[in-house]
Amino acid sequence: MTILITNDDGIYSPGIAALARIASRFGKVTVIAPDVEQSSMGHAVTHSRPLSLKRSPIAFEGIEAWRVNGTPADCVALGSHLYAKTDVVLSGINMGPNLGNSMWHSGTLAAAKQAVLLGIRGIALSTPVGKTEPDFEALAPYVERTLALLFEDNDLGLYNVNFPPQPKDIKWTRQSVRLYDGKIVPGVDPMGRKHYWFTVTPLEPAEEGTDRWAVENDYVSITPLRLDLTDEQMLRKVKLEHPV
Repeated sequence: MTILITNDDGIYSPGIAALARIASRFGKVTVIAPDVEQSSMGHAVTHSRPLSLKRSPIAFEGIEAWRVNGTPADCVALGSHLYAKTDVVLSGINMGPNLGNSMWHSGTLAAAKQAVLLGIRGIALSTPVGKTEPDFEALAPYVERTLALLFEDNDLGLYNVNFPPQPKDIKWTRQSVRLYDGKIVPGVDPMGRKHYWFTVTPLEPAEEGTDRWAVENDYVSITPLRLDLTDEQMLRKVKLEHPV
């Protein structure tokens, strides 16, 4: 199995190093990641300038690793061109959860989506961050178990995986879609200039069986996704009400 690994935290993230170590137990791994952090970049792609590929400034324990002056989706597009026989793209392990509504702007998930658009399996992996870095050594057994589970199926697929800090088991889940309270928090930088932070707070609790519920209850959440965003129920309704 040939595995391409990327992320949106950048080449220096301890999460991508941890994922590369674990994934190397399943096949040949190559790392191609952004040269700077690209969190919440979503599915942005670069088309107004060329991309450059440079050797990683840090070692990945015998794994070939590169950095790109682009987005996570750029890394996958470039990586799949250079390594045409890639079987699966792994994105992460992200420093921060990608649950519920955050899927819409996640650069981590966008890399996995880009893989599927190119006909390659894509798996995004994330974990919450507190005042200290995640304990990737403690998470390693569940990361390996999750990859083994998802690698059993050779079909094209897109999966979003989230690990709680101390997992107790794995759950198949659906996306939690809930409204949130978006707040703008003003501040002032050391030079006296105004700036603003955008924060969100969920307005409703997570439903049982969703990704948010699973992680809140110490389960690894695996959510199968699809690229087709069509609201089938609404499509049937409007066809009946407004035939054209």
